[in-house]
Amino acid sequence: MATVETGLRLAKFALLVNALLAVGKIATGLLGNSYVLVADGIESTADIFSSLIVWGGLRVSVLPADENHPFGHGKAEPVAGIIVSMVLLAAALLIAVQSVREILTPHHLPAWYTLPVLVVVVLVKEMMFRAAFRTGRSLASTALKSDAWHHRSDALTSAAAFVGISIALIGGKGYESADDWAALLACGVIAWNGLRLLRSALDELMDASVSPEVVAHVRELAAAVEGVAAIDKCRIRKSGLHLAVDIHVVVDGDLTVRCGHEIAHRVKDRLLASQHRINDVTVHVEPSN
Repeated sequence: MATVETGLRLAKFALLVNALLAVGKIATGLLGNSYVLVADGIESTADIFSSLIVWGGLRVSVLPADENHPFGHGKAEPVAGIIVSMVLLAAALLIAVQSVREILTPHHLPAWYTLPVLVVVVLVKEMMFRAAFRTGRSLASTALKSDAWHHRSDALTSAAAFVGISIALIGGKGYESADDWAALLACGVIAWNGLRLLRSALDELMDASVSPEVVAHVRELAAAVEGVAAIDKCRIRKSGLHLAVDIHVVVDGDLTVRCGHEIAHRVKDRLLASQHRINDVTVHVEPSN
């Protein structure tokens, strides 16, 4: 299972790779008359900012609770995810505006050597997407998964650029703007991913419930504890890389307060030891009669 340290190392590595790719794509695009490659480089520059945000969000989210933040710093994670999503949307808008401008402005055919650069970019970015998404899913990290889709969006933009430049080179005169149309098409994919990730991060920030499957399993774990007659309510929200549970258990009404308290502690210990990354459990004890 991935650790927070793994996520932090991945964010730092992404920072370096994005910086190298941004310089390489912008330089090749300018020399090779390909605005789609320049636009791709601009999007990679935005990726540098995103990687910094993800790294910072992870660092803050794992800080322990303190006097001013008694519930911890987990909200830094979805906040980082929201910022990354907004960067994606801003990048899509910027590339779209510049693509339309280039379509309306006659220019030279792109150079052939832009194609192998794009192949390398697609391969690198797809590998980074898989690594970041796998780690983000393992850690249940909204910020890392957002950054992963940022890598995938970059790969898709580069793939669209490859197709557009290929059409321009094969078609020759009259097809100079094919790579710009490809960039415009890629903007739609980037914007869609940005909106989807923004919605997910906002849900987490507003304490939306986790999946019904997780809720059902937590209820089963609590109901199996000796002394629990039934489960009344069970509310679960994501807080950073962990889950917080508020559960109402029903016990025999004739039990002493001490016995009810012991049952509640067993429920709490059982849930904290589960595989769901639960780090906060509030147990309410209710009488059965």
